Amino acid sequence: MTHITIAAVTIFLHRHQAHRALELHPLVSHFFRFWLWLTTGMVTKEWAAVHRKHHAMCETEADPHSPQIRGLRAVLLRGAELYREEADRAETLERYGKGTPDDWLERHLYGRHSYLGITLMLLLDLALLGPIGLTVWAVQMLWSPIFAAGVINGVGHYYGYRNAESPDASTNIVPWGILIGGEELHNNHHAWPGSARLSYQWWEFDIGWLYIRLLQAVGLARVKRVSPPPVQVVPAAEPDAEAVHAIVNYRLQVLARYGSQVIKRIHREELRRVASNRNLKGVFKRARDALLRDESLLDETARRSVGMVLGHSQALAAAVEFRRRLQAIWQQAAGQPEKALQALQQWCREAEASGNRYLQQFARQLAGYRLNRVR
Repeated sequence: MTHITIAAVTIFLHRHQAHRALELHPLVSHFFRFWLWLTTGMVTKEWAAVHRKHHAMCETEADPHSPQIRGLRAVLLRGAELYREEADRAETLERYGKGTPDDWLERHLYGRHSYLGITLMLLLDLALLGPIGLTVWAVQMLWSPIFAAGVINGVGHYYGYRNAESPDASTNIVPWGILIGGEELHNNHHAWPGSARLSYQWWEFDIGWLYIRLLQAVGLARVKRVSPPPVQVVPAAEPDAEAVHAIVNYRLQVLARYGSQVIKRIHREELRRVASNRNLKGVFKRARDALLRDESLLDETARRSVGMVLGHSQALAAAVEFRRRLQAIWQQAAGQPEKALQALQQWCREAEASGNRYLQQFARQLAGYRLNRVR
């Protein structure tokens, strides 16, 4: 029963209502609404509004549940309370809750009497199971607040791996999205929030996507958008306009690959170079993850560590500067595509002339980026 609840949250509330990534048949949509009313008491408009605000204000003071701002412990233990506080704000519902169900049932039952469903669930558990039904009901009530509100919003912005360097702290907790319906792949979602599929790499599994595909196969769902497929890299001597277009389109993947193929490898070599200096070695180790993140996401301690490392490593300082210049290119591309192309060509030439083999290899790949139009 808790798994059905999680499926309702990820398919109906999250992908269908909050992000409009798919359409659901009215029968399926209403089943999910009824089930969520019965097992969680959550109101569709409130959930969608709070989640949309999280994306709009991610990792800022206005974010309803950022562990970077409020602390991991607070989000893990008080995730449901933080959600409730934000859902009670009329301005949040007005601004971010548009387009959610507003029929008679929503106005007179699901939204107006949100606690009636979970009370009915308690009575059913007691009638069917006796006293142990109270324990079963408690598990049902705690499942979503702990895992959806606490783990995803907390751990999913703190620990894990990243496929894309999205401008927030989101992470993929594990590559197999089963227990929480695919929501474990949280970095993928923040990189492509409008995608009905949360998996990205071939080795990642999103069980929510499996359910959506099954619903689609029997005509009960229609997928509107999915995350872009992995970029295709072809041999090329120099970047052209198509390469610029592909790099802009895949910029989050490009940043992630730059981090793993250039910065991480240079950091590994520099760590060996300073191995005899215990204090400096410790600073280099602590700064590894911070070197991969956007500076705006770093706290003062991490910034100091990065500053010390860059002061002791010309190679890393150059790699970080090359990354900054690469980011500036796609900011230029929207209004001045010709200048962006010239800047990318210059970037690749200078990377080749840098003498760093990791930068050289990455520049050769970058020149050959193309959009993969196969879906």
